[in-house]
Amino acid sequence: MKTLLRPAISLFVLLSVATGIVYPLAVTGIAKVAFPEQAAGSLIVKDGKPVGSKLIGQNFTDPKYFWGRPSATGPMAYNASASSGSNQGPLNPALVDAVKGRIAALKAADPANTAPIPADLVTASGSGLDPQISPAAAHWQASRIARIRSLSEAEVRKLIDAHTEGRQFGLLGEPRVNVLALNLALDQLGKP
Repeated sequence: MKTLLRPAISLFVLLSVATGIVYPLAVTGIAKVAFPEQAAGSLIVKDGKPVGSKLIGQNFTDPKYFWGRPSATGPMAYNASASSGSNQGPLNPALVDAVKGRIAALKAADPANTAPIPADLVTASGSGLDPQISPAAAHWQASRIARIRSLSEAEVRKLIDAHTEGRQFGLLGEPRVNVLALNLALDQLGKP
C-alpha cells in the first residue's frame, strides 16, 4: 500500500503545483506582455481613475445618457459574478411583461419618438453584460439626448457615428457602439 500511496501523493502535489501555480502564472505573464490592456481588464480610465470596462456594460438610467442593452443579471444589473441570461423563451409571459415594461420606460423617457424601438433596447443578451448596442439603438435615443442636453440632433448622431465599431476583420459580428465610451464622449461635449 505504501509503495502505491507515495507515488500517488507525489504526482498529485507535482500536478497541483504545475497546473495550479506554474501554468496560471505563465499564462498571466504572457498575457500581460502580449495583450497588456486586455490582461488588465480592458479598463476605461478618466482623470486617472478607472470608470468601467470596455467588456462589461453599466446601468445607465439617466435620460441624458445613452441606455445600454438590458441586463438579465441579478440581484443588480450588470453584475459580472452573476452573468447569465434569463432563460425565458419568446412565449414566456414573464419575458413579454419585461419587454412591455422596457418599452414603456423608453417611451416615457422620450414620448415624442414614434420610431420602432430596436430589439436590443428591450431584450437582454445571453450573458446579461453587453457593453454595446447597435447603431440603430443609439440613433433611436439621439433625439432624447439632444433635447435634454441642448445639442443639435446632428451633433449627437455624428458622435454616434464616430463611436461605431465595424465588424471584426470585416466579417464577424455586427456594427456596434460601446455605451460607456459614447457616454463619456457625450460628457466631453461640455454641456449639462
